[in-house]
Amino acid sequence: MPGVFNPHDPQLTDALAQVTDPIDIVFCCLGTTRREAGSKEAFIHADYTLVVDTALTGRRLGAQHMLVVSAMGANAHSPFFYNRVKGEMEEALIAQNWPKLTIARPSMLLGDRSKQRMNETLFAPLFRLLPGNWKSIDARDVARVMLAEAMRPEHEGVTILSSSELRKRAE
Repeated sequence: MPGVFNPHDPQLTDALAQVTDPIDIVFCCLGTTRREAGSKEAFIHADYTLVVDTALTGRRLGAQHMLVVSAMGANAHSPFFYNRVKGEMEEALIAQNWPKLTIARPSMLLGDRSKQRMNETLFAPLFRLLPGNWKSIDARDVARVMLAEAMRPEHEGVTILSSSELRKRAE
């Protein structure tokens, strides 16, 4: 089974249903924007439904650790749609009672994309200069930190990594 899928492609849902081999760790880095998704419903499908379904598949196959990329500002009670969906996704994963759950909450993610996003292109230089949690972070750094976190045997329960913590650990 290939490891990378387009979150707008129904192939991902089909692929999840076909996974039968036991697994130890689940990494989920799915995400999009409402504009890119085309509608609120499509955004919810990519950033909530597929993430929760991926987690459920992992639990069914024996995974003990889930690592997921969420977003800075994720909050199920946020008045902002994007942050609310991310917060609801986090709450759904926490409710699954993972032995180990790592939630990465990066600020603006930098890196190569197959499709340029106008707002990210415009604001990336500014976000590089901001302090603390607001400062942007390279997607590769987030991936490195998540991999290191997956290898930590002493880690148990829920760990939330803020953007500033992600940058600190990436150094």
